[in-house]
Amino acid sequence: MDNIDGDTNDIDTFVKPYIIPEASDELNQNLESMARSFAVTDEKIRIIIKGFHESMKIGLDHDDKDALPMIPTFVNRRPTGKETGTFLALDLGGTNLRVCQVTLNGDTTYQLLQQKFTITQEAKESRLWDFVAECVAVFLEEHDLHPPQGRRAIPCGFTFSFPIFQTGISTGNLSMWNKGFTVPNSVGRDVVNLTQSAFQRHHVPVEIVAVVNDTVGTLMTSAYSFPDTQMGIIFGTGTNAAYWERLENVGKWAGDRHGEMVVNLEWGAFDNAALVLPYNMHDNKLNRKSSNHGLQVYEKMISGLFLGEVARNAILALVDQCLIFNGRSSEILNKSYTFDTAYMSAIVSDDSPDLSATKTVLESTLDLPPTTLIDRKAVKNVCNMIGTRSVRLSAAAMCAVLLSRPELLKSSVSVGIDGSMYQFYPDFEKNLYAVSRSFLGDDFVDNRLTLRLAKDGSGVGAAIVAMTVDNERMAAT
Repeated sequence: MDNIDGDTNDIDTFVKPYIIPEASDELNQNLESMARSFAVTDEKIRIIIKGFHESMKIGLDHDDKDALPMIPTFVNRRPTGKETGTFLALDLGGTNLRVCQVTLNGDTTYQLLQQKFTITQEAKESRLWDFVAECVAVFLEEHDLHPPQGRRAIPCGFTFSFPIFQTGISTGNLSMWNKGFTVPNSVGRDVVNLTQSAFQRHHVPVEIVAVVNDTVGTLMTSAYSFPDTQMGIIFGTGTNAAYWERLENVGKWAGDRHGEMVVNLEWGAFDNAALVLPYNMHDNKLNRKSSNHGLQVYEKMISGLFLGEVARNAILALVDQCLIFNGRSSEILNKSYTFDTAYMSAIVSDDSPDLSATKTVLESTLDLPPTTLIDRKAVKNVCNMIGTRSVRLSAAAMCAVLLSRPELLKSSVSVGIDGSMYQFYPDFEKNLYAVSRSFLGDDFVDNRLTLRLAKDGSGVGAAIVAMTVDNERMAAT
């Protein structure tokens, strides 16, 4: 986004950087039109923030399919950083399952022993629960882990990175699959029961005592080390956030309305009707062909799983008009989801005079015929348009949530963030800060806002919540 310089309220600011002086008028006209369709001006962000606040308010009051889900998580105790103990945690994400043993040292630090398992396509489509049980069994055996003395099972926190409707700290029904998962006979059922049944089938001595969303885990991990953490965000394969909300504002909460609770926004579902988002033909093509058509529209505009596919659609639109690559493509590029977001990262950070890294991606990785420098500049510009839109929409959501609790902005605020987009996409963090200035103010952003990488935080956070729950249960017996 470094090439966006000027008045970010003026749409031309998002167009001029993408014009290639030596290119044909027709290519430049198409790049201009494309840049306008991906542009997110400050005024558009203000509209999005207003839409977020309206949707959050409805979702906190009652369940509404057109509003943000705003799911109460049953997590109502902030960590102090003084907690101690060793706990097991599972972290099921869109790409990997991590099995962790977390040791909390009681001084805001922790040790992490973990093993990462790549989730197979077969697991994503059919046998996920057995796959989880098998991986946990491998971890316990390799590290010689057994239940504590006098206990039949090892207490465990489960970070589950898919939308669930929680009915308790250790129960949650799957609302829908996303991130390309399609496991049958799961939607509407309790994911803890499904996992626990698989543990029993495979004789795995583990009891899940808490289920949390990955954003809740990220928030809790950051809060263990930094008590001023108010929000946890995932900017990775998918995107979502959780934050501390006063229970008096949660109209649909049937329990005690004193104190506060972590609320899971499921913000990937914001504006599925695309009434305020800058939705264009390339988004529509992706959405039309996706397994969850019409859902998670916001997520599809900003998260790692989808950005490369939006870019592929936009690049092919130029190919189809014979404006780049002499109108030719390749078998690889013609297949869906072959233009990985990692390729976008390599291309937008390519500052070589002949765009040699871009040339390698296009010709060696994607097997395209020899490209011209203009071809490569056009592809880099398309990737920059889409990456810029992603970070501006990401900042819009973060600002919307922080602005919903204006009293917090008078003090220091940490936001715990995890995920591959935040970690690896060029200048993502820097641009989150930059965009936020227009909406949160220079004073707050410069002096009181800290974005903190909560690396692998979702697993550690699950262990922190599990420890709290297990301690309360043991005290009650």
